[in-house]
Amino acid sequence: MESINQVLDSIDGIVWGIPLIVIILFVGLLLTIRLGGLQVVNLKNALRYAIRNENDGKGDVSSFEALCTALAATIGTGNIVGVATAIGTGGPGALFWMEVAAFLGMATKYAEGLLAVKYRTVGSDGSILGGPFYYIQLGIKERFGWNFKWLAVLFAVFGVCAGLLGIGTITQINGIASAANSVIPSGEFIAIGNHSVSYTTAIAGIVISICTASVIIGGIRRIAKVASIIVPFMAIFYILACVTILLLNFSQISAAIETIVRAAFNPAAVTGGVVGSIFIAMQKGIARGIFSNEAGLGSAPIAAAAAKTKEPVRQGLVCMTGTFIDTIIICTMTGLVIVIGGTWEPSLGLEGVNITLEAFRKGLSFIPMGGAIAPYLLTISLAFFAFTTILGWAYYSEKCLQFLIGKSHRKKLAYRWLYVAAVFIGPYLTVNAVWTIADIFNGLMAFPNLIALILLSGCVARETKRFFAKFD
Repeated sequence: MESINQVLDSIDGIVWGIPLIVIILFVGLLLTIRLGGLQVVNLKNALRYAIRNENDGKGDVSSFEALCTALAATIGTGNIVGVATAIGTGGPGALFWMEVAAFLGMATKYAEGLLAVKYRTVGSDGSILGGPFYYIQLGIKERFGWNFKWLAVLFAVFGVCAGLLGIGTITQINGIASAANSVIPSGEFIAIGNHSVSYTTAIAGIVISICTASVIIGGIRRIAKVASIIVPFMAIFYILACVTILLLNFSQISAAIETIVRAAFNPAAVTGGVVGSIFIAMQKGIARGIFSNEAGLGSAPIAAAAAKTKEPVRQGLVCMTGTFIDTIIICTMTGLVIVIGGTWEPSLGLEGVNITLEAFRKGLSFIPMGGAIAPYLLTISLAFFAFTTILGWAYYSEKCLQFLIGKSHRKKLAYRWLYVAAVFIGPYLTVNAVWTIADIFNGLMAFPNLIALILLSGCVARETKRFFAKFD
């Protein structure tokens, strides 16, 4: 197992090397400049559009349901475990770079949503087909006359792998199982090498697998319906828990922010040399940020394409709010709770979800029974977060597969059961290997999508100018 982890770490280092980080930041900066800081200027309109559906738009689900489906996929273990992992391995400065990437990523997510609606197509059965594989193929051909279908196929292949082996299944169920086991420890169920699985972990895997099957077999409409109910509830529940901790520790917030900023540019001064490179802080922060908000990854536009809308710009703005809610609000709160609690310190020997669990326990220890209740609050939040991400990515990866092999009900149904099987085996894999695999496929997905966004940035700028000219 150790040799496998070393190989995965080497691949991860190559995929998430300087080139990808530079491209992600470059694309976000390019679009921010070309769109005139749209993520700041039009954030108010974006939030308004997010809760107001179009009455005469064409699509499979409402704009709000499409946003909730996208948020279902983005608000997941990345907000709880991903932030903890980023800070634990990259120091508090990783949160700063996560925020920088998210700010620029709002422009990226806007462009993805816009292009998804502009270049979506209608299938023979009337269903909406759209996403990066379509704007890579159709958009680039329309703009330059180049046949980039091979790049669209590459994106779809990586998307299927990410859904089955990374961000969509294994990392999510692994996070739920780890949290459940921390709260309700039990005896050993099975031993796999040096890794043992408890009865609690096994039961959690079985329950989530059954719940996943009961929803995803019904397709996008059932997924969107469930997401539109669970996502607002779970986000508000978790935000209130974080706000409570931050209010109880209000006097420490400014010092935590100072630590985060200082560690972003001089990690060694804060971590005592454990993290001595700015690049490591950047790498962990940006990688985990992308894992959480998926800006530039190309996943959210798959849901955006299904929205009942006739205006690409409007849906692009709705998409943009997803990154704002996911990272600027939720990840920031998680990060502040962890830094204030000091549970990221390597000397404590905590890993993954346990970093956040201990931070919640310490943060709520000021109120009666707060420390005892905290793990249960976090586990409930994590369970909802991860479960909805599993649902969202079931839809994403299925659409990627459909682009590759065409529409076949039998194949589609077989894939859904394969997806459930991947959820079922997730708890039996180690934390380090799980997150590394997820990082690798995320990075591989991002490359084709980012190339398309650079080539089609002019199209995004023109569509945006056309839309807002109507209000001048």
